[in-house]
Amino acid sequence: MDNIRSRRFLVILVLIVVTSYASLYGALTGLASSGETDYLFLALYTTSGSSIPSFMSFIALLGPFVGIILGFDGITGEKSERTLYRIAAQPIYRDSIINGKFLAGTALIFLMVFTMGISIGAVGLLATGIPPSLEELGRVLVYLLFTSIYICFWLGLSLWFSVVCKNAAASAMAAIGVWIVCALFMGLIAGIIANLIYPMNNDYQALMNSMGNYTLELGINRISPYYLYSEAASTIMNPSVRAVNVITVESLSGAISGYLSLGQSLLLVWPHLAGLAALMLATFAGSYICFMRQEIRSK
Repeated sequence: MDNIRSRRFLVILVLIVVTSYASLYGALTGLASSGETDYLFLALYTTSGSSIPSFMSFIALLGPFVGIILGFDGITGEKSERTLYRIAAQPIYRDSIINGKFLAGTALIFLMVFTMGISIGAVGLLATGIPPSLEELGRVLVYLLFTSIYICFWLGLSLWFSVVCKNAAASAMAAIGVWIVCALFMGLIAGIIANLIYPMNNDYQALMNSMGNYTLELGINRISPYYLYSEAASTIMNPSVRAVNVITVESLSGAISGYLSLGQSLLLVWPHLAGLAALMLATFAGSYICFMRQEIRSK
């Protein structure tokens, strides 16, 4: 209830609702002009309008802010309001405090993501009149699961900063700083490191080092949760994506063009889901350990 009644959360919720339905309008406009017929239901989430990004792009950009807003003052806010000492003095287990903070935010994130995703599909169905197949429904549900875990990672990270930082402002700035590095600068850093190890300054180096350069840059980029999520989401929501690694001429020899099934797409991205889940649990474990080792006393 604290999260639902929070003005910060209500503001970001209104922003996400507005941008989501704006992306749906852009998708319907783009589909009408393009005449797309294959996987029309999935296109509601992936198609951009003339000047409006797709639903997937909006969620990848704004999703981390939801997690950060729900967690950046989870502990520092209690300390500043001097309510943490009263809670800790009650006959409850101390880990119930940090567990409740994370689980409450997680439940709200899953509820919000699935509600928005299903409502976008419902409005799109009414607008197009074409019912989705079971394959498309499965892909959308898996995508919403990926999205929820991705946002929960940022919740766990911001909650961790809320435990270790002395005030809410420092916690928020630290979490936003990590998001900026992951979303904006990780590609630049990956390119610089790859070019240093596998230089491509001339034609000979480009011929010899192109494979190593691309593989290393891809591996460094996948350290970023933003890149990991974006790659997995595009693979799930686009059945024409057949690989997430380097494709050579030999691997294309004899290949038959077509769409992948949901099971085959999941085989490509299950490491991404496992990685996002591991990062989410690691951030929560860090906040849990730091909180349990902290001294809580009234001053």
